[in-house]
Amino acid sequence: MIKVENMSFKWTDKPIFDNISFNVNDGEKIGLVGINGSGKTTLFKILSGLEQADDGHIRVDNKITFVPQEIKSDETMENSKTILDYLNPFNKPVYEVTRILAGLGLNKINRDDSPQNLSGGQKTRLALARAILDQSKILLLDEPTNFLDEEGKKWVANFISRFKGTLILVSHDLDLLDGTLNKIFYINPQTKKIDIYGGNYSKFIELKENKEDLLKRKIETEQKHLRQMKQGLLKISHFKSKKGVKVKLNLQRRIEKAEKNMPSLPPEAKKIKLVLPNPIWVGEIPIFAKNISKSFGQKKVLNQVNLTIKRGEKTALLGPNGAGKSTLIKILLGNLLPDSGEIIKDSKLKWGYYCQELSDLDMSINLFETIKKLESGLNEGQIRSLLGKMLFIGDKIFQKVAVLSGGEKTRLSIARLLAQNFNFLVLDEPTTYLDPLSQRLILDAIKSYNGALLIVSHNQEFIDELNVDQTFFLPDNIVKNKLTI
Repeated sequence: MIKVENMSFKWTDKPIFDNISFNVNDGEKIGLVGINGSGKTTLFKILSGLEQADDGHIRVDNKITFVPQEIKSDETMENSKTILDYLNPFNKPVYEVTRILAGLGLNKINRDDSPQNLSGGQKTRLALARAILDQSKILLLDEPTNFLDEEGKKWVANFISRFKGTLILVSHDLDLLDGTLNKIFYINPQTKKIDIYGGNYSKFIELKENKEDLLKRKIETEQKHLRQMKQGLLKISHFKSKKGVKVKLNLQRRIEKAEKNMPSLPPEAKKIKLVLPNPIWVGEIPIFAKNISKSFGQKKVLNQVNLTIKRGEKTALLGPNGAGKSTLIKILLGNLLPDSGEIIKDSKLKWGYYCQELSDLDMSINLFETIKKLESGLNEGQIRSLLGKMLFIGDKIFQKVAVLSGGEKTRLSIARLLAQNFNFLVLDEPTTYLDPLSQRLILDAIKSYNGALLIVSHNQEFIDELNVDQTFFLPDNIVKNKLTI
């Protein structure tokens, strides 16, 4: 059981949680949701003892294991000589270790290698495998299906459905959130508290939208009443008598009180019009891959790949992990040479690239400056509109990039690409660190883009809603257009 009473936490001067209380009972499976930067990972760190709350009391009755979405520093992993030393100090049977590694797509790693030689995604999956073998009574899983293909996601979903302990899950995978969860904890960015909803994610969305509709009607009613009071004040503005002045003062106080107490809509409920710059003109076929082959040692990754991307066309690049998607992108962008074949580019091609490392962001400046320095031709209002569409509202746009969460940095990086007049965008797993709401924002923004697009994503629902013009499947080198899918 987890019991949190009157807990508060600030990051510098910014309140993240304000006097929150909640219980998690034994065996409950809970989805923790909220916009990126609302404090989901922070709450996991507090519950697992990696962060200290400013106020309040936290009680955890059983052993708790937190698996972060990205392994930045893991002392146990760093001190383990081999992968097997890190993975199985519990002396579990070899077949059980093998089964879990296979499910998480790690069956081909050498267990005698150092875990330090693994990629970031492999380290995260290894930490998840260790947590499963450890058989903790309470699991905190932060984006457990990141870096997994469809088979890996199914394996994690099956594990969660069979898990007998207590689980709190952060995920952008809607199928996972709609699985066996029985509660949703929503971090309310306005109140800095946790709103609790019964049922799965779909039920939460339904109830939350109903709640927001009621709030909108309440705001409209109170705004109408406020306008009437202001009109009344204008009508009696010429009153000079003692009684008249008293009436004016009373009405002025009522207006000020009504304005102060006027509820505001959550940012995600506001509709912001997004106007993007038109892509610079390019020919009918901006880029064409002809007979591309690439091997690494004895392993052939790409074999006679042919891919044509037309002006304004949206293309999805799909395939399991290791199929060569990232390799093909690097070759298309000129960052890697093929063994054979050629890339034919239009002379007017101007491309923008999103990668998960977010190396395009300057951490020392604020969000507004990030867009303004691009000299994209957007005026201040358009920059605010673009950032607002990505849920960067009010003073948030003047925060330093360095203090943003991973998901917020992703939203800013996508906004940065969309603000420029690129005629070809390449997006490599843009939804990896995004909560479902942020995914919807990115989806709407990408739909507004009129240039050619190549997107890699394991999120099939995102690809389906994007309604791409063609899908290219690796390693089979099969192209399916919208009419044949």
